[in-house]
Amino acid sequence: MFSDRSAPRVGVRIGDSVLDLAGVLGEQVFAEPSLNAFMAQGRARWTDVRARITELLTLDRHRPAVEAALRPVSGVRLHLPFAVGDYVDFYASEQHAANVGRLFRPGADPLTPNWKYMPIGYHGRSGTVVVSGTPVARPNGQRPGDGVPSFGASRRLDFEVEVGFVIGAGSAGPVGVGEFADHVFGAFLVNDWSARDLQSWESRPLGPFLAKSFATSISPWVVPLDALDRARVSPPQQAPEPLPYLADVDKWGLDIALEVRLNGQVVSRPPFAAMYWTPAQMLAHMTVNGTCIRTGDFYASGTVSGPDRDQRGCLLELSWGGAEPLTLPDGSVRTFLEDGDEVTISGTAPDAYGARIGFGEVTGRILPAVGG
Repeated sequence: MFSDRSAPRVGVRIGDSVLDLAGVLGEQVFAEPSLNAFMAQGRARWTDVRARITELLTLDRHRPAVEAALRPVSGVRLHLPFAVGDYVDFYASEQHAANVGRLFRPGADPLTPNWKYMPIGYHGRSGTVVVSGTPVARPNGQRPGDGVPSFGASRRLDFEVEVGFVIGAGSAGPVGVGEFADHVFGAFLVNDWSARDLQSWESRPLGPFLAKSFATSISPWVVPLDALDRARVSPPQQAPEPLPYLADVDKWGLDIALEVRLNGQVVSRPPFAAMYWTPAQMLAHMTVNGTCIRTGDFYASGTVSGPDRDQRGCLLELSWGGAEPLTLPDGSVRTFLEDGDEVTISGTAPDAYGARIGFGEVTGRILPAVGG
């Protein structure tokens, strides 16, 4: 979604420009302030509009209309791409889950007994999902101490490199693995900011709460699932074999190359192709109990990490819980984020023409805690 001198409306990123769909297609649904109305129209409609946009961009006779509807990205304001409904965050990277297990449960099995039987997730807070570029204030909360907790600003603030998937067509009940593409409109970038000290204290025994709910940043661009056909790959071998409802016969692994920069310096390049659980399996598990999904609901993959140190998707892993400080290319050192730090996540995937599809960026800068 973008705006210039008019209200927010739907746009398509074309290089350094935005194509105003309401202007070039002349349909009211693209003049809406979110993608929700269009996404709710379903897969056949998504495919048809994508074909029409491709025709507009490739046939010379449409050039005047296209040029009249282009706006420079530098001259527009970007907004949340859809009105967020429910938000679920998963924990689908084996490398990330194993590293966290080694940090938090030394000497024990890095993975919990249930981890390879189902995609583990938790219900997040949709009200604090913000668009890229929105500053993020360091959260306050309870931190573990010597016998008793202390209260104050998080001292172990972290980023998490993730990929999100937005529901276009809803469902009143379970969505099978093979129905994934009928319901998910597209993918986008996510930074699920995490306060590790708050998290370690409150997650005994339940999952994240205040450590996550203060902010989740998402990119303003959604890449339609149809555009990712050439990015599809087989996921890592899953053993033991998943239960039948999780059998992903369509192989919805995705070859998305991610990059995270801290203050403009590359610190990691996590590979989404290494994710153990696929987005189709995540959706099937999320709905198997009968829960409904609605247009604008989204779920995120959890931290994306690869097997190498420079592929880890958060500072908790990159600094090994603070025990191995990370030295940036400019010589500065980090264990966790400091006030003023800016984190930018970007990503690309292969397209049908041998080039790369850009996911844009999701960026956020850390502000001091309120009252801190």
